[in-house]
Amino acid sequence: MKGIIGRKLGMSQIFDPESGVVTPVTVIEAGPCPVTQVRSVEADGYTAVQLAYEPVADRKITKPEIGHLRKAGVGAHRHLVEFRGEASLAVGDNVTVETFQPGDKIKVAGIGIGKGFAGTIKRHNFHRGPMSHGSHNKRAPGSIGASATPSRVMKGMKMSGHMGAKRRTQVGLTVHSVEPENNLILIKGSVPGPRNGIVEIREEA
Repeated sequence: MKGIIGRKLGMSQIFDPESGVVTPVTVIEAGPCPVTQVRSVEADGYTAVQLAYEPVADRKITKPEIGHLRKAGVGAHRHLVEFRGEASLAVGDNVTVETFQPGDKIKVAGIGIGKGFAGTIKRHNFHRGPMSHGSHNKRAPGSIGASATPSRVMKGMKMSGHMGAKRRTQVGLTVHSVEPENNLILIKGSVPGPRNGIVEIREEA
């Protein structure tokens, strides 16, 4: 199991002067992430490693979290994430971007960009109605159910509402390069989330 927590700084591109190829990359500032807990099958029923990210003042987290982190010999951190799988890590170890190498296959999870309240055309790719001949159905969703049976709107109907801001995992990504001195990892392509959003990087099984 290889995993790390980071912050998406934004996108850039890298030019290869030899081949003339321009590669779009996402720049992520990841780690160092101290190990705060190691779960085992005997004690917890599954294997996992819990990592912490982004040091903060004690007043910014709860007292139970402070006690949990002090037990691991770690200061206050804002984010705690579990990475499932076998790992040769112990409590107190630090996970850095050097865990990953260029060419590694990974997947990245994060909270997607929130779009606010959106109609059915933007949210669900509905077609608009006719724009002439007195039509009153220009961007309206149309019928959402029958009147007599079932006399109600069924659950799961595609309608207007809050769009985006949901957890998404982008699979099939590749590590382009790693800069340990700056705690940076460059990933080919785009990853979920806004600029400065928190992301979780895992190796792809």
